[in-house]
Amino acid sequence: MTTPPAPRLRPRRPAWAGRNYTLLTTAAVVTGLGNAGALIAAAFAVLEAGGDGGDVGLVAAARTLPLVVFLLIGGAVADRLPRHRVMVAANSLNCLSQAAFAVLVLSGEARLWQMAVLSALGGTGQAFFSPAAEGMLLSSVNGEQAARAFALFRMGMNGAQIGGAALGGALVAVVGPGWVLAVDAAAFAVAGALRSLLDVSAVARREPGGGMLRDLREGWREFVGRPWLWSIVVQFSVVNAVVGAAEAVFGPLVAEDHLGGARPWGLALAAFGAGTVLGGLLMVRWRPRRMLLAGSLCVLPLALPSAALAVPVPVAPLVVVMFLVGVSVEVFGVSWMTALHQEIPEDKLSRVSAYDWFGSVAMVPLATALAGPAEEAFGRAASLWGCSALILALTLAVLTVPDVRRLRRRETQPVAEGGPAAAADTAPEPVSPR
Repeated sequence: MTTPPAPRLRPRRPAWAGRNYTLLTTAAVVTGLGNAGALIAAAFAVLEAGGDGGDVGLVAAARTLPLVVFLLIGGAVADRLPRHRVMVAANSLNCLSQAAFAVLVLSGEARLWQMAVLSALGGTGQAFFSPAAEGMLLSSVNGEQAARAFALFRMGMNGAQIGGAALGGALVAVVGPGWVLAVDAAAFAVAGALRSLLDVSAVARREPGGGMLRDLREGWREFVGRPWLWSIVVQFSVVNAVVGAAEAVFGPLVAEDHLGGARPWGLALAAFGAGTVLGGLLMVRWRPRRMLLAGSLCVLPLALPSAALAVPVPVAPLVVVMFLVGVSVEVFGVSWMTALHQEIPEDKLSRVSAYDWFGSVAMVPLATALAGPAEEAFGRAASLWGCSALILALTLAVLTVPDVRRLRRRETQPVAEGGPAAAADTAPEPVSPR
């Protein structure tokens, strides 16, 4: 009698999800949970300190301004120094600033200027962290499985933000904003510890360049030399701005006046978040051949929420619209990351990412600030229809760029030479230089 062979244990993670990718994804989920709750906590901390809506906006702007100012420098630094060290240093700054914020709030002695300064330190940390993190992620996955890896990473991020917002709101109501800020500081500490474990032994040492300005010029040449890249970044500099204004300013006003208050608007935002998760699941399986064409077509639905608020439609149709937009946004997001991974040299990823981030956030504060004057000058409905028209016009313009329509996914997308090892705890598959 022969003994049947023991069942083969399945690996704990797929072969393409290497150690670095797993650490990066886990750390991103941890900080996503903390950050989503901290955004709510910071607003209520300002209000508890006697501030009003304008003061809440001031503290939020204090975070955004250094983010815009230092992004390009952060990208150059991340391509010059080991990216994981930049990430850990930025996480340390965010941990300390949020911990100080928490202590001030818990002590009952927080002043508006102190909260603004600490928020500015947080924005500075993000400015250095974001280009380094995106460059590290893009260079840490197997090329042939890049789209699946990015889809799962974004699913984790979106799920963490949804859960973090719900949990953070509940905790603010139960224990107060100070403790939620303390949890965020702890999340940064945990994430920084995880990122310090990243394996960069296979990363080729970068030769010293000719200085920061030279690094920025090289990144700029890489950026402007690719029409598909700069055209989509220019498009989203406006799209993100008008979407941000519609969601941050017009959405709550329409909800208050026509939909029954904050709860239905929160339901609509939750539907958007659920849509991003479904979009991530879709992109795990779907690999569009012309990735930028598919992604850019999925930007067109972003015009729908502003139009729905302009009408305004009842709650149920608005929830459906927001859900579908969440799906389409995720299709674009994964397609965009896959294109960057395929086309941008590894040693310039963080600088290109910095220009991308800069374009994405630079106009958001301006659009949010102009939303009120626009409503007074043109009316709320006309302003919202204008948001929709801008999104449609810019997206259709981008679709006229030949590179956007023609850029194709390569069946074999090797990782950049010297990129971080992306294999699991098994023998790595051989890769070719880019």
